[in-house]
Amino acid sequence: MGTMVEGSYAEFIDSLKAAGVEISNESELKERLAESQRWHYAFMTLARNGAALGIRFLDRGASHHATMIRKTFQRFQFPGNSDSVFADSLASD
Repeated sequence: MGTMVEGSYAEFIDSLKAAGVEISNESELKERLAESQRWHYAFMTLARNGAALGIRFLDRGASHHATMIRKTFQRFQFPGNSDSVFADSLASD
């Protein structure tokens, strides 16, 4: 079961990157998600507050792939408006 969860968050991260999201300090993000039993919640917390740890999500074309990002959040069964909350946390610098 641990492998399935690990694969799930890794696949989720890969899907975001394919949609134009660059992740700074990706190794720290993955380490924190691997330690969490509720990686969806941990991801959303880090999307909002991860800058102190060097975890940032940068828009490298993601704004042009909003539908792809929304479908990714749906496929990985995130709650309701998680994709919108995440999109608001994207930095464009």
